[in-house]
Amino acid sequence: MRQWYLALLSVFASLPAMALTFQTRLESIEWTVEGDKFECRLSQPITDFGAGEFVRRAGEQATFRLKAYNAIIGGGSATLLAAAAPWQPGRGDINLGAVQIGSGNVLFRSSQVQAARLINGLMDGRSPVLRHSSGDGRVSEVRLLPVKFSKAFSEYQGCVARLLPKNFEQVKQSRIGFHGQSIDLDGQAKAQLQEMLEFMKADPTVNHIELDGHSDNSGNRLTNRDLSRRRALAVMEFFKANGIQESQITLRFHGERYPLAPNTTAANRAKNRRVNVHLARMAPTEKPAPRATATVSAASTS
Repeated sequence: MRQWYLALLSVFASLPAMALTFQTRLESIEWTVEGDKFECRLSQPITDFGAGEFVRRAGEQATFRLKAYNAIIGGGSATLLAAAAPWQPGRGDINLGAVQIGSGNVLFRSSQVQAARLINGLMDGRSPVLRHSSGDGRVSEVRLLPVKFSKAFSEYQGCVARLLPKNFEQVKQSRIGFHGQSIDLDGQAKAQLQEMLEFMKADPTVNHIELDGHSDNSGNRLTNRDLSRRRALAVMEFFKANGIQESQITLRFHGERYPLAPNTTAANRAKNRRVNVHLARMAPTEKPAPRATATVSAASTS
């Protein structure tokens, strides 16, 4: 413990003149882990300032953000560092680049690359440091310490292992393709729909599905329209078989009217044979926005 205090004294001695440093006293440092299937957070409170926090959303890598109670640090650019520990002589700080300081509760969010390097630094005894210089020459620093990090990081990794494969922005829309004149779901299509289904089961607020069936122009217009309907029905039946109520599904079919690409090549026609699936959060009294095309309710297509 005495070595830690001596090391911290050397940190203060090495700071530029007029520097203002925010960090928690050594004996009070704690890392906390919170999260669920959608997001994991690993944070260290910073006395009289706020908190530094690693955040990892489902389907993404972690980012680092700095939260402040008040507008203590002015706006503009600041430097993010993985600062060397003073008890490891000969090691320099790692400059992770500039970040822009905002005016809200969250001062900045790092890139995923910067966050990964901060985590690696903490495992190596380094401190995440934000250094900001004002126009009058004053320097402000916000510092997290690596004390107790390894144990907390292990708990955080346990949280990460329970995250869903994707977050809502990544899973809310999908395009299900079909071969030739087929209306059958292949393995890839079922895997795509399964991801959407798992998210709906994890988040009950995602409670509505919109299905839009499409075809290429290989057949006549009536045949193509019927194909697009039967493909949308195939997707609807997948969801119904896995516990989704028919009342939660809106089904539309458009035939060849809305191609993604000109039907001039086999590859383009494959793109156009599809069902677009869209997940939504809807209040009980809310209805899907109407579209200027043939629309039927799920009940009327059975």
